[in-house]
Amino acid sequence: MRAPAIVLAICVMTRSAAAETIQLYAAGSLKLALTEVARSYEDATGNKVEAKYGASGLLKNEILSGAKADVFASANMEHPQALHDEKKSGPVVRFARNALCALVRLGLKVDSANLLERMLDPAIQLGTSTPKADPSGDYAFEVFRKAEVIKPGAQATLEKKALQLTGNAASAPPPTGRSVYGTLPRAVPTFS
Repeated sequence: MRAPAIVLAICVMTRSAAAETIQLYAAGSLKLALTEVARSYEDATGNKVEAKYGASGLLKNEILSGAKADVFASANMEHPQALHDEKKSGPVVRFARNALCALVRLGLKVDSANLLERMLDPAIQLGTSTPKADPSGDYAFEVFRKAEVIKPGAQATLEKKALQLTGNAASAPPPTGRSVYGTLPRAVPTFS
């Protein structure tokens, strides 16, 4: 992984004499990679990283409301740009990209050729993140808009059946060390 090595090198070059605590607010989708980067940074500098992971939109709102974050790593460019526009951050820089994927219950036969039909199947439950609060939800609803071009009526059907399971203030947190998508009730097929 190249980007973490670059971040680590920059961090090592800027080591301060006194140990600091860095407040990291980051998208849940970045947890695995940034946990490793934070650990390497701590080992190299003696500084501590306190990380809070969650839905980027909710984290942005916390920062706008006064939460202290030294670093904000979002799953989209909109949320950090909103902080910059409100004079709550420095420049916004893209450092990674996410890919939208479908997570499917074991045994359910899904591939790229039949994914839309399976998502539209009334017998299949469909879970997403919450749009506006979590970029993953925004991305899923964009897929629903694109599905409309392929199959008229698909957008309304998918939006109506989408269970917004993660990314809102009322969402239950995942168990420690687990992704919320792997712990959903009854292992519902999840589009995230």
